[in-house]
Amino acid sequence: MDNNKKIFAFVGSYADSAQPGLYTCRFDTETGILELLDQADGLQNPTFLDVNADSLKLYAITEGKDAEGQRTGAAAAYDINPATGQLSLLNKEITVPAPTCHITLDHTRQCVIVSSYHGGMIGLSPLLEDGQIGSIADIHQHEGSSVLPVQSQPRAHSVFIDRSNRYAVASDLGADRIFIYKLDVPARQLIPHGEVQISPGSGPRHFAFHPSLSYGYVINELNATITAFAYDEEQGKLSGIQTISTLPESYEGENACADIHISPDGKFLYGSNRGHDSIVVYAIDPSSGKLTLVEHASTLGGHPRNFGLSPDGRFLLVANRDANNIVTFARNAQTGKLGPTGSILEVSKPVCIKFAALN
Repeated sequence: MDNNKKIFAFVGSYADSAQPGLYTCRFDTETGILELLDQADGLQNPTFLDVNADSLKLYAITEGKDAEGQRTGAAAAYDINPATGQLSLLNKEITVPAPTCHITLDHTRQCVIVSSYHGGMIGLSPLLEDGQIGSIADIHQHEGSSVLPVQSQPRAHSVFIDRSNRYAVASDLGADRIFIYKLDVPARQLIPHGEVQISPGSGPRHFAFHPSLSYGYVINELNATITAFAYDEEQGKLSGIQTISTLPESYEGENACADIHISPDGKFLYGSNRGHDSIVVYAIDPSSGKLTLVEHASTLGGHPRNFGLSPDGRFLLVANRDANNIVTFARNAQTGKLGPTGSILEVSKPVCIKFAALN
């Protein structure tokens, strides 16, 4: 990592448009401490973010309204001041015709892809040369349902893109499917390519591709499991190899999984439990891709939504929505285990944490 670069952490949260919903923090790579630098209002529920560190741009989902006054998805682009972390709104653009829950940039930083839980659809918008979000270019409405009441319709929860930037996987909680798309950036299109059925009642939510090996992992919100896949990068094909619980055998309370990440060295996988209020830690077998439980670490707060691993992998930061805080944990590189550092930042209803190294 370039030692001349400052590490920032950007936080998205639940907020009314009149309240701060986006936060910029300086991240101390030695201690894991977050220092709040800036906050921005004007967006309704800017819960999920992505960052282009090279162009100093931040992108956030929010809510919009169409010409008839109906709620839609929208996304906002911000300039980031690398000296102060201050956010300046570039533009706000309508995306899909339903509220959204996730946003991601493709690896070439030429487009953004959003997911709509309530609408069961995904959409792609191009990024203009100045970093602004262009008009929506491609929308895909999912079809399907499954066995639980919340699964009476498709519920697209996220899109993640593979290392080659050739394929995108959309986890659909309502349909119990992962939809695979071929990503055509020049044509500004997502081309349907295939799908994988998950066990009924699972509710796939977020996905993580292994950083160096041909594996992928989905965290299933509704039945508290993670499913591991072998991934054929040439064919864009997922093949299931294991499903493992995210909870201790003794736990009998309610739980809903949320986020999933793999350590930068590819040795450990982490998932968040809302209800048990823990981060589950697994070791990844490099020869098979299978997971072995390491521990369950308390998040020291209620309803952990998303969490983030620092770029060097030394720290894991958890957004506890109901505790209104972000808790920093030190990560043991040898064992994968987490230990609280004592650093806690108070933030209203945090959801998403994204790190960026800025010049």
